[in-house]
Amino acid sequence: GRVIGGRLVCSFQFWSKVKAMRRKRVGILTGGGDVPGLNSAIKSLVWRLEDKGCEIMGLRRGWAALININPHEKEHPDWLMPLNRANTRTIDRTGGTILHSSRTNPSIVKAERLPEHVSLEGRKPDSRGLYDLTDVALRAFEHLELDSLIAVGGDGTLSFARRLHMEGVPIVAVPKTMDNDVYGTDYCIGFSTAVTRSVQFINDLRTAAGSHERFLVVELFGRYSGETCLLASYLSGTDRALIAEVPYDPDRFYELLEADRASNPSKYAVVAVSEGVCPVGGRYFESGQPDTFGNRKLGGIGEFIASDLERRSGDRCIYQRLGYLMRSGAPDSLDQLVANNFGGLAADLIASGDMGKMVSILGGRYTAVPIEVIGEGIKRVEIGRFYDEKQYRPKVASVMGLPMFLH
Repeated sequence: GRVIGGRLVCSFQFWSKVKAMRRKRVGILTGGGDVPGLNSAIKSLVWRLEDKGCEIMGLRRGWAALININPHEKEHPDWLMPLNRANTRTIDRTGGTILHSSRTNPSIVKAERLPEHVSLEGRKPDSRGLYDLTDVALRAFEHLELDSLIAVGGDGTLSFARRLHMEGVPIVAVPKTMDNDVYGTDYCIGFSTAVTRSVQFINDLRTAAGSHERFLVVELFGRYSGETCLLASYLSGTDRALIAEVPYDPDRFYELLEADRASNPSKYAVVAVSEGVCPVGGRYFESGQPDTFGNRKLGGIGEFIASDLERRSGDRCIYQRLGYLMRSGAPDSLDQLVANNFGGLAADLIASGDMGKMVSILGGRYTAVPIEVIGEGIKRVEIGRFYDEKQYRPKVASVMGLPMFLH
C-alpha cells in the first residue's frame, strides 16, 4: 500500500488495479518568483512525460492549488490545467510561467488566507499566528489521484517539497531562482538571464553617467545572496560592487568611488549594489508586511547610497533599481538549455520511479541529489575566494579547476 501523512491511502490490490487501468498521472507546479526559463522547463517535462505515456496535470499558482482544491467538488478549473503537446508547443518562446505562481507555503498559512472549505476546528496557529495545512495539501494530492509530483521553485517552494517527501509523497524537485541560492546545485534556472540583463542595463546606463560626469548606482535583486551582483559587476567591469554578504563602510566606500571617478577620463564611476547589503552597524532596507515565508520586501539601499554620495560630493547621482527587469522576458540561451535539460532529467526520474530527488548541476555536470539536501545549508558567495572586502570588488585571480559559475 501507500502511506501518506501517516495514513494508509488504499490497499495494494486496489491501487494496483487503478494504476493498471489508467496512465500514470503526474502533477507539475511552479512556485515563488517567476524567472525566464520556467516555460521551457514545463514544455520539456510535458513532452518527455507524454512520450513515456503519462497524463500531465498542471497545478496553477504553485502550492496554493493544493490547499484551495475542494475535494468535495468535481471540477477545479481555477486551479488545474491539463498539459499536453498542443498547449505547450510554443510556450518556451516567452518568459514567466503559464501555470502562474504564488508564494504560498501550505505549512505556514495566514488566517486571512485560509480557504473557505478548510475548517479551523482542531487547528491551532503557531506562535506567529500561522496555520499548518499540510494535511489539506495531502488530501488534495489523493483527491487528484496523482501518482507523483514535480515542483519547480526556489528555497521556499522546495522547502515544502521536502516536507511532502517526508510525508511519503512521490516528488521530484527542479531548482529555479535568479539569485542562484538553492543549496545542493551550482545552478538554478533564471540565473544566467538575470546576470545577462544586469550587465546589459549597467552598460547602457554608462552613457548617461558619462555624459553628465556622475556617480551611477545600480541596485540589483538577489535578497541575501550577492552572487548575481558579483558576476554582473565582474562582467560589466563596474568600479565597485557592494554584495549582501559584506556590510560596507560608507566613508571608505565614498573615498574609493571618488578616486574612481577622478581617474576616469570621462569623470564618472559605477557601483552595483545587492538589495540585501547594509552599512557596517546598520540595518537591511526592508518594507511592507512579511509574506508567508516570513520575508519582507528588500530594496532601497541603492537610493540611500545615491543620496549619501550626493550629500558628500555635492553633485547629483544617477540611481537605477533594475528590479523585475532582471527576471522578465524570454530566457537567454543558457537558461533555456538548462531548463530543457532539467525538465528532461526530472521526467526521467519520475518515469524510473526514482523519487525524492532534486535535479542539479554539480561541478559542471547534470545530476540528481536527495531532496533533503535543500535544507542542509545556505548558499552564499565565498568571500575570501571571490570578493575583495576591502576594495569592494570581485576578486577572480585564477579559475583553473573551478566550475563554470565559480563556486
